[in-house]
Amino acid sequence: MTGRFDAQTTADEALDGKDLRGKRYLITGTSAGLGVETARALVARGADVVGAVRNLAKAEAATAVVRATADAAGGRFSLIEVDLASLASVRACADKLLADGRLFDAVIANAGVMVTPLGYTVDGFETQFGTNHLGHFVLVNRIASLIVDGGRLVNLSSAGHRLSDVDIDDPNFERTAYDPWVAYGRAKTANVLFAVEFDRRHKHRGVRACALMPGSIATELGRYAEEGVFQALLDDMKQVGAPDLVYKTIPQGAATTVWAAVTAPPEEIGGQYCEDCGVAPITEGASVRYGAFAYALDADNARRLWERSEELVGETFPA
Repeated sequence: MTGRFDAQTTADEALDGKDLRGKRYLITGTSAGLGVETARALVARGADVVGAVRNLAKAEAATAVVRATADAAGGRFSLIEVDLASLASVRACADKLLADGRLFDAVIANAGVMVTPLGYTVDGFETQFGTNHLGHFVLVNRIASLIVDGGRLVNLSSAGHRLSDVDIDDPNFERTAYDPWVAYGRAKTANVLFAVEFDRRHKHRGVRACALMPGSIATELGRYAEEGVFQALLDDMKQVGAPDLVYKTIPQGAATTVWAAVTAPPEEIGGQYCEDCGVAPITEGASVRYGAFAYALDADNARRLWERSEELVGETFPA
């Protein structure tokens, strides 16, 4: 763990001294919040960043600061359209990137939805699992050849993974009563497990993958939550002795992402769950807010989820 970084570190501080000219990054979800700040911090050091977004018009407006920063620092920023809730859109985006052929030093799977009411993606998957996991699963695997040898995959997960393991037999809540927090927990656990198995499959060429908790940040992520959903969870956690929630700023929230994508030693983060610019420990107990639950880093669990995900999307990806 890099001792000079902690929970208060900002994205700029995590990249201090880095020259990213000639480096290229793909970030999903660069139309608000963490995605915009992550892109800004990278282009500020001369990087070429491609933002993959669902709403191009919204993203154009939201990333004006990124473009201005890129112009001033010699970096580059562009957008490509992708709707992670539609596999046809995901595949079209991947096809465009493959046709372009330029490589990425890291892919950052930042986009996601949170505690949505029961709903389904275009392809009939439960919204949170389908968008947060399966959309990224197909996109990243289809463009895996574009990640340079020695490159990285960074999946944004959450402490919410502690709410639930994945349910490989019932991913769409067909036999289980729907709970938005359980669905969120399953999706965030899936983000970690995807990184674990991707890392195993690609580390032979130096490509390492990790998942991370950016922190609790007031962004648009919770916009789908019905009134009272967040407070109910906080009340439940308070009853089991969990400490009060401490919020980060958006620059602090983006720090672990850029640390994992650029600064951290690759052998340190490969197959790991990170937070506060370091590798997180495995911790147990409902009253604990930090660290990883063991099921999210379990290699057999990761392999089974990968195989089930391939079945669901109707596509097999090489080891």
